[in-house]
Amino acid sequence: MAQSPSKTKKNTAGKVNKIEKSAFGTLPNGSKVDLYTLRNSNGMEVQITNFGGIITNLTAPDKKGKYANVTLACDSLKGYLKGVPYFGALIGRFGNRIAKGKFTLEGKEYTLATNNRPNALHGGRKGFDKVLWTATPIDAAEPQLKLNYTAADGEEGYPGKLDVEVIYTLQKDNSLKIDYKATTDKTTVVNLTNHTYFNLSGDASNDILNHELSLAADKLVPVDATLIPTGELTAVAGTPFDFTKPHKIGERINEANDAQIKYGKGYDHCWVFTDASNKLKNVASVYEATTGRVMEVFTTEPAIQFYSGNFLDGSAIVKGGVPAKFRSGFCLETQHYPDSPNQPNFPTTVLKPNETYRTTTVYKFSVK
Repeated sequence: MAQSPSKTKKNTAGKVNKIEKSAFGTLPNGSKVDLYTLRNSNGMEVQITNFGGIITNLTAPDKKGKYANVTLACDSLKGYLKGVPYFGALIGRFGNRIAKGKFTLEGKEYTLATNNRPNALHGGRKGFDKVLWTATPIDAAEPQLKLNYTAADGEEGYPGKLDVEVIYTLQKDNSLKIDYKATTDKTTVVNLTNHTYFNLSGDASNDILNHELSLAADKLVPVDATLIPTGELTAVAGTPFDFTKPHKIGERINEANDAQIKYGKGYDHCWVFTDASNKLKNVASVYEATTGRVMEVFTTEPAIQFYSGNFLDGSAIVKGGVPAKFRSGFCLETQHYPDSPNQPNFPTTVLKPNETYRTTTVYKFSVK
């Protein structure tokens, strides 16, 4: 296990190093994996490995100024290699579900692995969460880690050689910015996101049901029993999916008479923002009362998948040997809508040659 230093180090010239590299283990094929620790002047840290672009540690202060990790993450590379539900990982080439693992593009049908019941999920059996990225640390006033990966034409069934760049930036205001960029040599589909599970209590043994969530979203993408969109958008008003005003996550999560709650075994749905423009906008806020921690989400994307950890069952072990139990973490994955390649009325996820895919998401931490 790679340990981050407890104090910020200085090099021989007296300069503060805001980013450090350390060993994180070896893959079965012999490839070495690295861990990068980014720090800001406030004392916030984020650790990211070039395996899957995974966030393995992200600290945020509570109302007493105490920093603690607020994500579900494994202690070592071995933990991730055993198989975990996308803890902290970069997701691609297509985040979320594609119905029956098939879509048609420019008259040709493409077939993907069906790794989530009858559907394709999060890029396939070996999505971007399970590949080794090329990492470039940038030790600046706001430290950055640039990650690059090239997905081959036909990889996991998707067309086009896709060149992907993701830049993590730890900002001075205790926010983590993620910039995504991609280009292709053949028409393809792209929907990139990050799958970090958060628990703002700083204790993974707690559930997240008392976290208060608000979403600037007035519409939902309803799904069928296999969690594939029906093709319509419905208003959230008057339903357990209305977070336009803050509600505790657990307040309405078990409403047995709501079909959508039944299908997701809780919340595992895509919300459409009231402002679905591609400008950077504040779309979500989460508050945890015992610590006073607040997390705000800003994005250029039109929608967000809110997942309340309904399929966590304790089989995955996180830091400190703690089982990741039912609803012990939540995800807020900024993205386009699920199954967009098969839904002509949804905003397009098609990327063509000579076009550039760009999106930005920011997770900002504070207290109240």
